Amino acid sequence: MFFSIANHTLLVVDADAVYVKPFRTNIVLITPGQTTNVLLKTKSKTPNAKFVIASRPYATGPASFDNTTAIGFLEYKKHSLSNTKSKNKTVKLFRPTLPKFNDTIFAMNFNTKLRSLNSKKFPAKVPKTVDKHFFFTVGLGISQCSKNQACQGPNNTRVAAAINNVSFVMPNTALLQAHFFNKSKGVFTTDFPSNPPVKFNYTGTPPKNIMVKSGTKVAVLPYNTKVELVLQDTSILGAESHPLHLHGFNFFIVGQGNGNFDPKKDPAKFNLVDPVERNTAGVPAGGWVALRFLADNPGVWFMHCHLEVHTSWGLKMAWIVQDGKRRNQKLPPPPSDLPKC
Repeated sequence: MFFSIANHTLLVVDADAVYVKPFRTNIVLITPGQTTNVLLKTKSKTPNAKFVIASRPYATGPASFDNTTAIGFLEYKKHSLSNTKSKNKTVKLFRPTLPKFNDTIFAMNFNTKLRSLNSKKFPAKVPKTVDKHFFFTVGLGISQCSKNQACQGPNNTRVAAAINNVSFVMPNTALLQAHFFNKSKGVFTTDFPSNPPVKFNYTGTPPKNIMVKSGTKVAVLPYNTKVELVLQDTSILGAESHPLHLHGFNFFIVGQGNGNFDPKKDPAKFNLVDPVERNTAGVPAGGWVALRFLADNPGVWFMHCHLEVHTSWGLKMAWIVQDGKRRNQKLPPPPSDLPKC
């Protein structure tokens, strides 16, 4: 979503409740699931004008959407001693100019401005080394419907969403309970793929087979694992920006780019000094984003697209972070009155 206030500059001071190096901008971009705090400096003199506050969608997918611009008004309260004649003057109305709904260049440029403070008081504790590398493709595909379903896709198929070609199926038993009580059989498997099953030109011509597989698969991380995760958008049913949210952790966005991620060249450009720290990352449309985080929070943690329709189609997965050795590094038991799974 783009946000702007006509004739006013906004000072961005945090992203996802973490301080950033302040920077000024006329337009703010946030994806679903993200938060941003800005400071607004008002005019030194009361202007004889009203200023439109405007927001509109940032949308890059092929699907139709409501492109309505929502507006409000910023008005300055006049002093009681103001000349009554001035109250009868025509009030000017100023409107902001927002980017086009699919302005991916603005989105990329705005996101690169976000940097951690990386000060003594607020250090950027980005992992400098990596224990486990993951490369996840995110996007849409199609899945086969059962014989008793009437689906509108070719050969009785429907649109699905997947990470590494796995469309996540929600289990009937809570993953956290199944993990804690060691009753994973029939609930989930621990073979979530670290890489796509088949390599292809992710942002180019789609492959002939665009079917996705379904399953309740999770990825397992030992306690204190330093993780690097590259999220790659695909153009199978159209390139699109996906807001990926990770529960249980903040991560550092160490790099991003257009096109296909190059594992030989792109890591050399990673920012390991002051990358922005957040919990939701907008995967660039037709591009990639690289994250790093420390898996120091034991439990089962959901990661999903914050476009709800994509989540319902299966664009989600879960991480299991195993217990550490110390008492405070272990998953606490559930309440005694919690029903067993």
